[in-house]
Amino acid sequence: MEDFCNEISILSRLRHPNVILFLGACTKPPRLSLVTEYMEMGSLYYLIHLSGQKKKLSWKRRLKMLRDICRGLMCIHRMNIVHRDLKSANCLMNKHWTVKICDFGLSRIMTNSPMKDSSSAGTPEWMAPELIRNEPFTHKCDIFSLGVIMWEFCTLSRPWDGVPPEKVVYLVANEGSRLDIPEGPLGRLIAGPPDNLLL
Repeated sequence: MEDFCNEISILSRLRHPNVILFLGACTKPPRLSLVTEYMEMGSLYYLIHLSGQKKKLSWKRRLKMLRDICRGLMCIHRMNIVHRDLKSANCLMNKHWTVKICDFGLSRIMTNSPMKDSSSAGTPEWMAPELIRNEPFTHKCDIFSLGVIMWEFCTLSRPWDGVPPEKVVYLVANEGSRLDIPEGPLGRLIAGPPDNLLL
């Protein structure tokens, strides 16, 4: 109930074209529910991994979708909110292929210093190491998750596919393991400019 009320409190403050629009809520048990705008195409996770429509994802379209996520995340961070569960399943699309961030149940409003929260947060394949280790966190944990989404756009594959979630947790938190930077335009963007372009 606390997480549900927290989500209502956070979502009701946010108004941005790339954040799901909150319309209302029923807060009386047992019919707890949120009402948001309808996103016809479902989640980015569904589109990439389950729908069989990968061929519709041109590089131009992928970059536009990534831009949508970045714009939504910038709005969230400007409001001093940390999402803590950013992943492709929490990025929804409407019929115009506009992507909007949703699911703020694990989100927290930031203070001036790194925060610590003993409640679980995130999904292992997208989680930043500090969240896995239950260490103090900042908005940077969302940037780590954004990097995993960028990797998904590059490869059109599931992150850590075939690796059990508990092993992902161990590898990322204790071994410093990361997904390999893929080939292609987004991969070059993730890797950064070549040394001879640095000023």
